[in-house]
Amino acid sequence: MYIIKKQITDHFKEHATIYVFIMILFLTGVIFGAIIVNSMEFNQKQDIFFYLERYMGQIIGEETIENQTILMDSFLLHVKGLLLLFTLGLTVIGLPLVWILIFMKGLAIGFSVGFIVNQFGIKGLILASLSIAPQNLLIIPMYIIAGSLSMLFSLTLIGILFNQKLSPPIIQFFRRYVLMFSLLLSISFVASLLEAFIAHEAMQSFIRSFY
Repeated sequence: MYIIKKQITDHFKEHATIYVFIMILFLTGVIFGAIIVNSMEFNQKQDIFFYLERYMGQIIGEETIENQTILMDSFLLHVKGLLLLFTLGLTVIGLPLVWILIFMKGLAIGFSVGFIVNQFGIKGLILASLSIAPQNLLIIPMYIIAGSLSMLFSLTLIGILFNQKLSPPIIQFFRRYVLMFSLLLSISFVASLLEAFIAHEAMQSFIRSFY
């Protein structure tokens, strides 16, 4: 156990620059998402609010999606996202796309939270905390780690191409790469459970109580 913990610590120390870069990229996306909300015209906000209000009306009217459906949809979405990052990490030309995906993930979260708070104020902040925050406590670190690993593997391949030789460590690193993404898939399932059975239920209770 101590050896595994030390290996993980050493890994993060050795590649801290990459992890910090991906975190900054993600946070930049979050900020841009919030900026987009504030720069939207009234009509644009009303169009989005119409769909949000209709969804909330369905919740109040007891017309909600089953938790199992949310679980499967959420998990499949994360599987696709992680597999895409995994695949892009295996290619040299896919590195810019990794950056774009991480940025867009942050943008989506920043826009979602920003829009709800912009429209509902304090109630919106509570609603976002209940419906978005729980699963994202796992999802955000998960995608930051996935993006960092993908970037790290791409940079390793670039180094090999420039050296014009295949060094034995790349095989070992690939095995670790596969193992880490397998663990991230497991984490994504836990995050989907949180979204389906905790965040969704909390959101429904809050909406029915205050709207």
